[in-house]
Amino acid sequence: MFEVSDTQKIGVGLAGFGVFFLFLGVILLFDKSLLALGNILFIAGLACVIGLERTFRFFFQRHKIKASIAFFGGIIIVLVGWPLVGMLFETYGFVLLFSGFFPVAINFLRRVPVLGTVLNLPGLSKLVDKLAGDSNRTTV
Repeated sequence: MFEVSDTQKIGVGLAGFGVFFLFLGVILLFDKSLLALGNILFIAGLACVIGLERTFRFFFQRHKIKASIAFFGGIIIVLVGWPLVGMLFETYGFVLLFSGFFPVAINFLRRVPVLGTVLNLPGLSKLVDKLAGDSNRTTV
C-alpha cells in the first residue's frame, strides 16, 4: 500500500466539498455563487491530491488542450454570470478530460458488493458496458 500525506487528505476533502457545492448549485437552479465555489474547491483539491506540477501537466497536454479550454472556459463563464451556459461548457470539457478514467471507475464500481449487483442488471449492463469500453483494455 502507499502512504497518504496530510496535503492529499486535505485535497480529497476540498475536492469532495467542491463536488458537493457543484451538486448543490445545480439542484438550486444553477446558483452561480455555489457553482463558482464548487469549481474553485474542486480544482484546489485536485491540485492538492496530485500536486501542482502534475495538475498543470494533466490539463495542458497537447491532446487535451481542447478539453481544457472548454473546462476552464466554462468556469470563467460561470464566474462572469452565465451559469447554465458555463456548466454546459464545463461538462463537455470534463467528459473529454476524464473519459480515460471512466472505464477504470466503472470496473471498480462493478466490484462493490451492492452497487456491482445493480450495475450487472440486464437493462443497465449493456449501458454500463458501452460506457466502460473495451474490458480487456481496462482490466486492473
